[in-house]
Amino acid sequence: MVLGMSLHAFTVLHVAITLVELAVGVMALLEMLGGSLSKLTGLFLLSATLTSVTGFMFPFHGMTPAIVLSIITLVTIGLAAYALYVRKLAGGWRRVYAIMAVTTLYFDAFVAVVQSFQKIGPLHMAAPTGKEAPFAAAQICVLAAFVALGVLATRRFGSGAV
Repeated sequence: MVLGMSLHAFTVLHVAITLVELAVGVMALLEMLGGSLSKLTGLFLLSATLTSVTGFMFPFHGMTPAIVLSIITLVTIGLAAYALYVRKLAGGWRRVYAIMAVTTLYFDAFVAVVQSFQKIGPLHMAAPTGKEAPFAAAQICVLAAFVALGVLATRRFGSGAV
């Protein structure tokens, strides 16, 4: 039981929050590429925080790469929120926000790819240990896409020029 729910129900909740985060994060990223932000930004930061926090609530069986990545993700969320809400995106804080927001979204996309290869039958068959070429290719493609989008977001939104 987690938060009064069965482990299965809690897992469904965690996955739903994560899917909302990824969808809203992509929309917020598209806005950044256009040089603006909206209320989606706050929803993205909140849902990203909830994704990491709920991830910590699963039964603990020792430190794992997922736990370490969640801790790092909370740092990137914190820096993005600080840049946005405290520093009001003044000066270089626009760039900090853009970089941290894209990094946060990338980390959760990375985990989504890992989970997909673990849980989706055809993907799992293609890379049962996560060390096979299809898994590596998928992660390289995701990383390359986020590096390119991050550079664009930093140039377009982070510089304040569109």
